[in-house]
Amino acid sequence: MTSSGALLICGATSGAGKSTITAALARSWARRGLRVAPFKAQNMSNHAAVTVDNGEVGRAQAMQAAAAGVPLDRRMNPILLKPSSEVGSHLVVMGDERSVTDAQTYGATSRDLRSTVLDAFTSLRSDYDWVVAEGAGGAAEINLLDRDLVNLPLAKAAGMPAIVVVDIEPGGAFAAAHGTVDLLPPELRAMVAGVIINKFRGDSRLLDSGLATLEERTGVPVLGVLSFLDDHLPLGVEDSLNLHAGPRSAVRSERPVRVVALRLPHLANPADLDPFLIEPDVEFRWAMRPEEMHDADLIVVPGSRATVADLAWLRERGFEPVLSHTEAIVVGVCAGYQMLGRTIRDDVESQAGVVAGLGLLDVETTFERPKLVRRSRGRADGEEVDGYQIRFGRPSGEGRPWLELDGEPEGCVARSDTVFGSSLHGLFDADGFRSGLLRSVASRRDREYAPAAVGFADELEAYHDRLADWLEADLYDIDRLQTIAATADTVEEAPGW
Repeated sequence: MTSSGALLICGATSGAGKSTITAALARSWARRGLRVAPFKAQNMSNHAAVTVDNGEVGRAQAMQAAAAGVPLDRRMNPILLKPSSEVGSHLVVMGDERSVTDAQTYGATSRDLRSTVLDAFTSLRSDYDWVVAEGAGGAAEINLLDRDLVNLPLAKAAGMPAIVVVDIEPGGAFAAAHGTVDLLPPELRAMVAGVIINKFRGDSRLLDSGLATLEERTGVPVLGVLSFLDDHLPLGVEDSLNLHAGPRSAVRSERPVRVVALRLPHLANPADLDPFLIEPDVEFRWAMRPEEMHDADLIVVPGSRATVADLAWLRERGFEPVLSHTEAIVVGVCAGYQMLGRTIRDDVESQAGVVAGLGLLDVETTFERPKLVRRSRGRADGEEVDGYQIRFGRPSGEGRPWLELDGEPEGCVARSDTVFGSSLHGLFDADGFRSGLLRSVASRRDREYAPAAVGFADELEAYHDRLADWLEADLYDIDRLQTIAATADTVEEAPGW
């Protein structure tokens, strides 16, 4: 079989499962000994990660790189749009923040970025034998085709075939698949090499007649029907719409530690909370109303891409008195840490000037350029921690530091020893630190806790293997995806934009 190729995984709609299938395929190919890299030309997400050389990319690409077993690279997500309002986004290009843009002006900007996208893609293909690219949104957004950098226009420019993923769970899957193919102009329709039906529950043989008709009418083969992942842990979720809505119940203890995280409107990096999902003595849930926190043992105020706006939302919803008087332990991460302080001076992100914080930590935060983006490691409560920082805010104050980070004191602990804050994303990934924190919370709150038998890093590895097993089991012929990918033009043959 040809030793190189590229494949685009796009969707009929948002939330079809593109990110998950891309990660699953990356792990499947990596298990075969193939050198594979993920790629997403343009991502719109507030959930970011930091590359080995301190660049900023989408969180999903970090998960996909981990699935492929390769270092996270700026080229894997050359364009990242981080929404900061209903119409505006911060534009990150090749890992570095460049400007603020909006929906109306981005059309011209996107056309200027075509060469950046294609250069990143071809550079990755030069360093890896196989590239699995992920699309964004729906593949047939015909009002946006002239500015589309990430779906079938990219496939055509790069000379690579594409697979359309269709979410069958809400119904209308046949119409979504047929409509996607039918709406495309002929030159883009020609790039579609197959359809995958995702999230099916039940006996897939019930679909046979419909799939045959779909193939007949579109001329595109159906490559498989993927079963719904009933035991699927939502690790590394990028789209906030896909966050686990209900509580994740403990599976071992009858008196688990109850962890509640605020579901902020501009929530950033919910993957910070993923480690709690693997703990059998932890019940985890997101809260959008104060009454959902009444029995919490540990409250986490997470990151945000619009700190001042989310602080105002928190107050409007009535969270402030709950956080001020709760008997739970409260931890703020990044923007959440800043909100827990005395004041925030923001002349950069919201341009709101000085805003009163919640006053639970003895820190004051000033927003400054340039944005701080870096990998960091250190110690907290005697345990090693390792993660990353992405922030404009610079907290400072006289409070007692919580961590030693990159050789410097960092974070803050309230005098009561019940409120903590840190700028470090990934803080809870460290098994020793997380277990120590949960033991302390359990002791204070008379709950039961013992650490998970499998550490978080090992659970992530097993998770990626489960995804690959799922894909390999449910596709009609897993080898066919590699055969399709091998038909991609070489870098020299690709037609370009």
